[in-house]
Amino acid sequence: MKQTLWSQILLVAVLACALTAQAEDYPNKPIKIIVPFTPGGGTDRIARVVAERLQKKWGQPVTVENRGGAGGNIGAELVWKSAPDGYTLLVSSPGPLALNRTLYPKLPYDSDSFVPISLMATTPFVLTVPQKAPADSLQKLISFAKANPNRLNYATGGGGTSSHLAGELFKSMASVKIVHVPYKGTSPAVTDLIGGQVDMLFVEFGTAQQHVLTGKLRALAIGSEKRNPLLPNVPTVSEALPGFLAVTWHGMVAPPKTPPAIANALSAAVAEALKEPDVAKRLLELSIEPVGSNPSELAEFLKQESGRWGNVIRVTGTVME
Repeated sequence: MKQTLWSQILLVAVLACALTAQAEDYPNKPIKIIVPFTPGGGTDRIARVVAERLQKKWGQPVTVENRGGAGGNIGAELVWKSAPDGYTLLVSSPGPLALNRTLYPKLPYDSDSFVPISLMATTPFVLTVPQKAPADSLQKLISFAKANPNRLNYATGGGGTSSHLAGELFKSMASVKIVHVPYKGTSPAVTDLIGGQVDMLFVEFGTAQQHVLTGKLRALAIGSEKRNPLLPNVPTVSEALPGFLAVTWHGMVAPPKTPPAIANALSAAVAEALKEPDVAKRLLELSIEPVGSNPSELAEFLKQESGRWGNVIRVTGTVME
């Protein structure tokens, strides 16, 4: 019995030493960042910006791989099952990290067990319509939707995504009936919105910004608490629907049991990258506000976001199979 106990203690000590040595030598091989969505969205863009800087800092290849599908669950599961060595990471918007645990009756991973790395950035949603849409204001859109139930539809980057929940929150607070049209990613949804195949879309401002500024899309309202200086004449949704808030974010996490030393090294490197003047300028031009938190700050943030959007999911009755 004593021999077995000592064997177990020795094994734990050996593993601890191995993990410590591994952390001190990190990174010594290529790093892969999984984005659980299709290319072109805000999450993909910020992941690639940070990957480029990490590669420059560490001299190791840092690649971004898009594994979209199932509201981000496919990519999240891949990372969750990966080795806890810091060489496979997840950069995601809210779905897999804070929403899907409430949206889906069963998940193939436990989002609570991911090791937090950094809250990388935040960005508001903007409610956009085709340039030729008859409604040229949020109030007119709401009035038309109330007078014509289920006549309008709203596109999203997929069922269960942040854009979907922003649309459901809008429907609930405006007391309107609008048909949901899910796409496999934000980019095809934006393309069809420009072409007039769908009526409206809550989309990350950075993704829609160029289309709005060039006149391909019309921005009716923004989901942040205050008006955006890049679009000072566009009201917030909350000016018409007090209390409405739809801001998305992008966070980095690692597989369960990733050593704290590796998490801290990654967190510091990400924060350093986001503070570089050219990176910050590049992101702010896309209306993406860089953050760069530490692991404990991200853990607390995820807890708050899970609670806030969990209430929205329950109130609106939004459920994914």
